[in-house]
Amino acid sequence: MAIKVGVIQDSPVFFDKEKTLKKVEELLDKHAGLKCDLLVFPESFIPGYPRGFSFGARVGDRTDEGRKFYAEYHRNSIEVGSEEIRKLEELSKKHKAYLVMGVTEKKQENGSLYCSMLYISPARGLMGVHRKIKPTGTERVIWDEAGGEDLVTFRTEIGRIGGLICWENYMPLARMAIYRQGVEIYIAPTADARESWIPTMRHIAMEGRCFVLGCNEYYSEEMLPAKYKDRLEDASSVNCPGGSVIVSPRGEILAGPLWGEAGILTATLDLNEVTAAKLDFDVNGHYNRTDIFNLKVNGQPPIQDEINPKN
Repeated sequence: MAIKVGVIQDSPVFFDKEKTLKKVEELLDKHAGLKCDLLVFPESFIPGYPRGFSFGARVGDRTDEGRKFYAEYHRNSIEVGSEEIRKLEELSKKHKAYLVMGVTEKKQENGSLYCSMLYISPARGLMGVHRKIKPTGTERVIWDEAGGEDLVTFRTEIGRIGGLICWENYMPLARMAIYRQGVEIYIAPTADARESWIPTMRHIAMEGRCFVLGCNEYYSEEMLPAKYKDRLEDASSVNCPGGSVIVSPRGEILAGPLWGEAGILTATLDLNEVTAAKLDFDVNGHYNRTDIFNLKVNGQPPIQDEINPKN
């Protein structure tokens, strides 16, 4: 089975969910001629990854200005069941493509935010959400951590898709939780724009014997609205040169890495390569010593089946 995938490296309209959603629509229209079956957007693309901002927080103290800034970020975050979700579902259906969208998500039942990855089907709409289980460093000031119930994978018309966000990918047991559900297309949106990220993507592809789609935004300080620049000690800290990449199940780079510009990477994936790559290594099979190792993941749901749903 062959499918065409696209990884969109671009910039949000920072801290503005309505304008960023409009930009998503424009990007999808722009790339419609490529006829991708799956399109991936970067980490927290809506309303933007808050690179370089402290939100006025330091050990033992939080500023009133920082609290107001958090409230503004909260207002521009996405809620499941909202009009923004319905718009993304409409765009997925219009373009006949699965969408994986990085967002900052808010929940009705609490005031916390989550770094989330939305999985949207052109046929069924929102299939589910992966929420980051461990925000990195000072991300923990603004993002809550999720649980095992958010380690989701989906069996779809284009194969089994799943993945982790940014530095969750450095958590070996989290990776294994995704591998054990037979993931074929592993999606890794990120905000890490260092060259060292590329070997990580290649390692995951070889370890999981799966295709890996690494997606980052492209952003420069000139794009940051003026009203936010005075909240940064160094405006250049928001710069993100990208580094999106597509990797085969044997660790070969199929497209990218893309540096220093906005754009889209595409590749046609033959899912038979996933099986073929398991001849000499299968993390779930002949290279898995179940007599020695036993992984227990509290709360992880079984693979979600879009093809033969139970409801």
